[in-house]
Amino acid sequence: MTDSILVARDGALARVTFNRPAFLNAMDFEMGRRWRDVAHEITSDASVGAVILDAAGPAFCAGGDVIAMATSGASGADVTDTAHIIHDGIRTFALSDKPIVAAVQGAVAGGGLGLMLTADYIVAADSAKFVSKYANIGLTPDLGVSTLLPAAIGQRRALQLLLQDRTLDAGTALDWGLVSEVVPRDDVAGRAEAVARFWLAGATAAFGQAKRLVRVGADRTFDENLADEAPSIGARFDTDEARTRVAAFAAASAKQARPA
Repeated sequence: MTDSILVARDGALARVTFNRPAFLNAMDFEMGRRWRDVAHEITSDASVGAVILDAAGPAFCAGGDVIAMATSGASGADVTDTAHIIHDGIRTFALSDKPIVAAVQGAVAGGGLGLMLTADYIVAADSAKFVSKYANIGLTPDLGVSTLLPAAIGQRRALQLLLQDRTLDAGTALDWGLVSEVVPRDDVAGRAEAVARFWLAGATAAFGQAKRLVRVGADRTFDENLADEAPSIGARFDTDEARTRVAAFAAASAKQARPA
C-alpha cells in the first residue's frame, strides 16, 4: 500500500485523502491505480455509510501529473491505459450507493475537476480557484470532465472553461453550480464532516439510494429510471428503519391536522 491516497475510518464514515501535496495532489500512474483500488474497497464495504473526499496541502487536485507524463517515457497508450484505470475509480464512486462530500480547500485544475465532481456535495473554501488548462498544453478532457462538468454547470459554461483560459473564483463557482456551498477556508473540513454526519445520523441507506438513483439515472431512459425507482422505494419501505420513520411522520402530521 502507498500513501498517495490515505484512507481512514471513523465508524461508518470513510475519509479518502489525496496525499501528494508537493505535487498539488496531481495523479501520477501509481496514484491512479491507488484511486481505483480505494474506490472498489470503499464502495464494496457495507459498513461504510458516507465518504469525505479531501486533500493534503494547499491544493485540492491539479489533475493528472503532467510532469510524470513528460519525464517517464510514457506513450499515448500508457496515458490511455491510466485514464481508463482512473475512470474506473470515478465510475465506481459516482454510481455507488455511498454519498460523498468533497472538502475543497484549494485550487482545482484539469482532471481535478472530474475527481471533485465525483462527489455528490462539494464544500469549497472562499479562496478556492477552478480552471481547466487542458487545451493550453495541447490535451483533451479526461477523468469524466467532458460529462460531469456540463452536467453540473451546463454545456455553455463548461465550454467557457474548456475553450478559454478562464479561472473561476469560489463565488462564481457557487453561482454556476460547480460547488454546493462556500465557507471560509478554516471551516471547510468541519463543514464537510457536518454534511457527512447529517447523512449518518439520518436514514443513511435512503440517502445513498437517492444518490445512486440520480447518478445512474443520468444515463438511462425515463422508463428505465421509473422501473428502478419503484422497487427501490418498496425495498426501503420494508426496512424497520423506514417503517419507524414513516409511522412517526404520519403520527406527527395527523396531530398537526387535528383542530385545537
